[in-house]
Amino acid sequence: MKELYPTIAPYAVHTLSVDKAHRLHVEECGNPKGIPVVFLHGGPGSGCKPYHRSFFDPDQYRAILFDQRGSGRSAPLGRLEDNTTAHLLADMEFIRNSLGIDAWLLFGGSWGATLALLYAEAYPNRVKGLVLRGTFLARQEDLDWFVKVGANRIYPERWDELMAALHGETHEDPIANFHALLNGEDELAQRRVARAWSRWGGQLALGEDFAPTDGEGHISNSDLQQAKIELHYAFHRYFIQENQILLNRQRLPKVPTIIIHGRRDLVCPMESAYSLHKHLPDSKLRILPEAGHIAGSPEMIDALVTAADELALLLSA
Repeated sequence: MKELYPTIAPYAVHTLSVDKAHRLHVEECGNPKGIPVVFLHGGPGSGCKPYHRSFFDPDQYRAILFDQRGSGRSAPLGRLEDNTTAHLLADMEFIRNSLGIDAWLLFGGSWGATLALLYAEAYPNRVKGLVLRGTFLARQEDLDWFVKVGANRIYPERWDELMAALHGETHEDPIANFHALLNGEDELAQRRVARAWSRWGGQLALGEDFAPTDGEGHISNSDLQQAKIELHYAFHRYFIQENQILLNRQRLPKVPTIIIHGRRDLVCPMESAYSLHKHLPDSKLRILPEAGHIAGSPEMIDALVTAADELALLLSA
């Protein structure tokens, strides 16, 4: 079973101003002359972690990691203005051009997989290949599974806690209600909703490994801002047309594509990856029977590092 490559520090760190307000934190790691690969984190709003650098062989890859608008070390943290999917795709092109990269491998999980697919449909000539973990197609049914009808049947007690954060508001459109409260004037309501939202996401992502803290405990400003960005995108249905990715699948480039999905993923159910694979018959679908959603489990690390190594051999041949 493969493990992460040894801990690595960036050889270059950039702060790129993409407009008058937003500044992106961008890292370059590994071999400056290696195969360019861009790591696309999930969320939206979470940001990159140091261990994300270690999915890639530092001798083979020039790994580009960046925190999306309003996320992580990009600034201003949590800014929602001029923060849409179209902006994120344009940011990727800005980064690619700024770093002098002709085309790159896309490596994304969850929301990062969504971005990878949308970018590949918009800029097919700039894509060398795709590695997709925990495919999220951003359809209404995917959002409904997460917060309305689906995962609530797996963890009904946690879902009741999430709905209780609405304090009596209707459950017909919980996303709209969460969004309104998070962006309202009541700071206590903001933190109550952000805490409940974070706990719900943590439960589904980690399953029985989730160890929640006191329900009334402190929530950090970064967690609050992440919740705001996640609800901002969910409320606006990710700023794309319904089922846009599969409807536009013919725009995807014919490049090596590896789809990796945990059978026990409760955030992004297996059906999403399987549906994508059926529409991309040349793709490889690798189902991990014991894995869930997170990228850091041993089974998922093995699959992701294996996929990156495999494409390094293919693309360098």
